[in-house]
Amino acid sequence: MKLKVLCLAMLALGMMNCVSFAHAAAETKEEAKVADISLDDLKKAIADKKVTLLDCNGSESYKAGHIPGAVDFNAVQGELAKSLPEDKGALIVAYCGSEKCPAYKAGADAAIKLGYTNVKHFSGGKAGWEKAGEKFETAEAAKMDGGPVAK
Repeated sequence: MKLKVLCLAMLALGMMNCVSFAHAAAETKEEAKVADISLDDLKKAIADKKVTLLDCNGSESYKAGHIPGAVDFNAVQGELAKSLPEDKGALIVAYCGSEKCPAYKAGADAAIKLGYTNVKHFSGGKAGWEKAGEKFETAEAAKMDGGPVAK
């Protein structure tokens, strides 16, 4: 009987450790949130050609209009590394439709998985870009300009 109680106690302690470990892992994952980049900082990085933009809104939205120079994440996600700079410290900015849109996470997570360390989120997204009076580029215009600059 004492052996049974001891085994149950050890089992309970083991389960508590598993729950504790899972909770700690979840907290660590939450801490890995992608930092925001301001509109002004993004505009400067674009002007200086020091950013690779990932439009995470889907290909139809991308074709209709995107922040100039952006890469259509949906179209390249299978071979994303080819669209990103060799420098793993280069600035990568993922964005989607607006502040409430979580689609940017797919692009940001993919870049982080490839080893990029300077991945940010433009939380304003397309709505914030438009609200600031900035212009969009269409897929046709991007082709005429030689496509987005990623390197």
